[in-house]
Amino acid sequence: MHRMLAAGFAIALALQPTFAQAEEPAWYVQGEFEPVRRVKIVVRNDLDRARQNNPVIIRHDQLTALPDVHELAITLVDPSLPGRPQPSDELFRRQGGHEARKETNGAWIPYQLDDLDQDGLWDELVFMSDFAPGEEKTLYLYLGFQNNGWQAHRTHAGIGSYVRHTVPFWEAEDIGWKLWFHTDIDVFGKRRPVLMSHRLYMDNLDGYGVSTVDPDFGSDIMQVSDSFGGGGVGVFEDSENPDVVSRSRFTPQYPGTNFNAGPKNDSRYAFTVLANGPVRSVIRAKTLNWDSGNGRYELEQIYSAFAGQSFSTSQVTFTTFEPENEDTVFAAGIRKHVGEDSFHLGEGIVISGAPEAIRNMDDEGLRENSLIVDYVGTAMVVPEKYAPEYVFVPEYQGNHAFRIEPNDKLKYEYLIAAGWSEGAVNQTAEEFQKYVLHTAEEFNSPVELIDQELQERSAPAN
Repeated sequence: MHRMLAAGFAIALALQPTFAQAEEPAWYVQGEFEPVRRVKIVVRNDLDRARQNNPVIIRHDQLTALPDVHELAITLVDPSLPGRPQPSDELFRRQGGHEARKETNGAWIPYQLDDLDQDGLWDELVFMSDFAPGEEKTLYLYLGFQNNGWQAHRTHAGIGSYVRHTVPFWEAEDIGWKLWFHTDIDVFGKRRPVLMSHRLYMDNLDGYGVSTVDPDFGSDIMQVSDSFGGGGVGVFEDSENPDVVSRSRFTPQYPGTNFNAGPKNDSRYAFTVLANGPVRSVIRAKTLNWDSGNGRYELEQIYSAFAGQSFSTSQVTFTTFEPENEDTVFAAGIRKHVGEDSFHLGEGIVISGAPEAIRNMDDEGLRENSLIVDYVGTAMVVPEKYAPEYVFVPEYQGNHAFRIEPNDKLKYEYLIAAGWSEGAVNQTAEEFQKYVLHTAEEFNSPVELIDQELQERSAPAN
């Protein structure tokens, strides 16, 4: 069965189960839930520095020690955390019967069991955790049905009929993304941590003027137009002109528009929400029927937003790759900011920043077109394992891009990030660069699953 690999943070090691009668650490208890089986999992930070709020993704097929149980019969517990107290009567009345009870010997942490290939079987266990330098952290999957414990969502994904056409959105609390142009990403920044994209598409609010509804909602923070925007892909088809890129929304049959012609005869797109949860929200975007004039292509991207982070990952898979030129390679890039005054280029890393005029060229009312912010920064990271080669693309407003040689699986991945001076984090070029460089190091060196063990004990005396 096909399983989607996780963005950047996928874990490569599958282990065989073993059995043990474990006494330490003490077994987790929540209210009347006193499980007698658990799966010990050990994950490792192989960096010599700490990680904070780091995504950990373990594929289902790697968890060979885990029996076939319902998702409500799995509780992820960090034994190093203090347990929650018994909720007050007032909290019970407000939250209802699914509120968590008193915990001892650890605390459950928010996690997801995401079905990315939509076959009804979850594919990935996803959670966030902190790590000391080089730490090997032990957590437990406690087995047994229990339905206590709300998980407040810190990410969101949705698909809206936005100004009459289909637009997917995915966001974390500080930064969000949408595909108004279907292939190239709009970025919106919040002034305070908040989820708000559902307001954008449900009320059809202008992304540039949404702060007139609530200032915390912020604004779209860069213009895309015909550029790569906050992140986009294509192909380089001409080795004699290595800075010329082909893109699915600019086909030679139908030039002169930022959108494609009718979907029967030109490129077309389809979107699905794959996950919408407390830890990660995921959109799948398909590009179909793309004829560049020098090749035919189809691809899908899996975009993910993570709780408490200002980055999104994208896994790219070409399902049709039929170039006429054998030297055709993949392309991924971001727009060079107008008036760029901060720039960083590293191995597979590019960061662009500048003061930004927040304006919607279609907005005749000019509601926020006078807003100038001190700094907007965007970045792209392509893992070093793909040997990305930087190239500046002067067309389409000017773009920082990478050339990526196709592999046997016709897959690659990248990470995009953003920050702005009006947000709660990454307000300056220096802060944003530090964030991106730390994130890139973690993206290139994902947390690994190194051990697992199914443990059993006798039923508790009480």
